[in-house]
Amino acid sequence: MYRIGVDLGGTNIAVGMVNEKLELVKKISTPTGATRPGEEIVADIAALCRRICEETGVALGDVVSIGIATPGIANHDTGVVEYANNLPFHKFPIADMLKKALDADIPVKIENDANAAAWGEACAGAAKGTKNSVMITLGTGVGGGIIIDNKVYSGFNYAGGELGHIVIEVDGAPCSCGRHGCWEAYSSATALIRMTKEKIEECRATGRHTVMADAHKVSGRTACDAMRAGDEAAKEVYDKYIKYLASGIATIINIFQPEVISLGGGISGEGQSL
Repeated sequence: MYRIGVDLGGTNIAVGMVNEKLELVKKISTPTGATRPGEEIVADIAALCRRICEETGVALGDVVSIGIATPGIANHDTGVVEYANNLPFHKFPIADMLKKALDADIPVKIENDANAAAWGEACAGAAKGTKNSVMITLGTGVGGGIIIDNKVYSGFNYAGGELGHIVIEVDGAPCSCGRHGCWEAYSSATALIRMTKEKIEECRATGRHTVMADAHKVSGRTACDAMRAGDEAAKEVYDKYIKYLASGIATIINIFQPEVISLGGGISGEGQSL
């Protein structure tokens, strides 16, 4: 028995296959191309599903279900993405569209990406064996998934758990949602890149040396890598980022008192230093 999971992000589409023990058999990915029509994105998801079956030798008909983790407000009852901030989805019936694209009678379910990550951790990851946990995803944005009494909490309108849009700095940095001061504007990879660029410009203006300025392209790892190399300016960036990240996590602990908080996303790869 095999299942396919689709991680639909603003940057990449990742497709993984798991067996009956929820062990990852294979994972493949492709760039999302988030500015193009949603129909083209669905076509790429379908192509990845077919490809992963071919590369694992598993017939598409032997896949018992497909789950799509998507940004935004995902109605898991209808399979419709009501709205996604960083993808061209508005009332977008992605589940039905994928079934048609695959031309296969496979159940397709959708869930908000952070909710899906939280449920995955509760079933087979860091929160396994607990009843109450929170998953925080640190990527292009900041997502939150909340498990209460072994159930995903999504609110009456499927929009609950948008932890990235807790305001932690009144009249602060602009957020992609249109407001200012959201946690996402300070604790996402996008925010870390912004802080890194600001520090590089500050160093250039004052004549201060930083190895971050030597980076061919500034990424979420630029400040982290420079900090490990002993760069003081990079440490200042990283410390500022950690301060905001910790502030949001402390708020979440006070509200939910979870047994476990899991961190995911590219930045979580920093491990112990984070």
